[in-house]
Amino acid sequence: MVRTIKKSARTYLSAAAFALTSMVATMQTAVAESDWPTGPVTMIMHTKAGGSSDVFIRTLAKSLEPQIGQKVVVINAPGGGGASQMSKIRPAKPDGLTLGINTLTHFTGMLTNLKGTFSQDDFSWIASTQEDAILLFVRTDSDINNLDDLVAKAKATGGQINIGGFGPIGSMQNIGISMLEEAAGVKFNWVGFNATPDITAALLGGHVDVGVSNLGAVTSFFEAGRLKGLGVLGEERLSGLPDLPTFTEQGYDVDNSWIQVRGIFGPAGIPMETQQKIADAFHKAMRTDDYQQYARNAGVMDSWMGPEQYSKFVDSVTKVAEKQLKAAGVIE
Repeated sequence: MVRTIKKSARTYLSAAAFALTSMVATMQTAVAESDWPTGPVTMIMHTKAGGSSDVFIRTLAKSLEPQIGQKVVVINAPGGGGASQMSKIRPAKPDGLTLGINTLTHFTGMLTNLKGTFSQDDFSWIASTQEDAILLFVRTDSDINNLDDLVAKAKATGGQINIGGFGPIGSMQNIGISMLEEAAGVKFNWVGFNATPDITAALLGGHVDVGVSNLGAVTSFFEAGRLKGLGVLGEERLSGLPDLPTFTEQGYDVDNSWIQVRGIFGPAGIPMETQQKIADAFHKAMRTDDYQQYARNAGVMDSWMGPEQYSKFVDSVTKVAEKQLKAAGVIE
């Protein structure tokens, strides 16, 4: 009787062990199918800390890390309108662990100052995340209160109005200013910076007359009453500054589709399956309450393109950028 019980126990334990092994294998397979690539994720930024894109990824990382179960490390590599960042991402292993945030300036740069140095094919274009209109602003003690005042002063001073924005001539923000110049029949003096905090510091210090940025990086200055807006380049007013009219509302005919787009990219050769996992993880993190609160306060719109759709968008927006650059006389 005792031997029979022991034999039954051994049989039960063996069956249980087999079942447990099978269950673990099944769980491991499920994890392998849904997991982000293993290891800390390095996000390399093209701006200094505090810029709109930098604020975006640092905010999103807080929602992203619990989902993927690993650390997101943000490294700032400003310079060259994205050149410093891209030079670190291009040679990285295509394993999905080294990524970056791109903006329209990456695409305008590859048509201008970075042409021949970087190309679209050097990278994997993984996902879109944000659409973000730019705005013009001045110090609250400025005598410029709207676009009409700005244009009148530019005409009175022969274009001696210094406008500070991100990147060199041909950058996304610079093209936006070129559109205003064309619509108003004036010229401004463009001053390029590597990050929004530098633009704000120069404006508050009196080194430039007008600043250009997305709202997210300068919201605190508006809330503190240190800045006032002149206009928004976009189809609609910003939810964070509902009283600030658009360029079009103020009578200036510009291309309102020219808004900032932020996306996720990495080195060329990342497998499409991995790219889709990365896109899904970012988009899931964007749906969290904390991220949504930040996004609405910053006045940005969510964008949900995955790798296939985003790659097609990159092709399309590059053609638009080329058209705008030619219209602005930056390229032939």
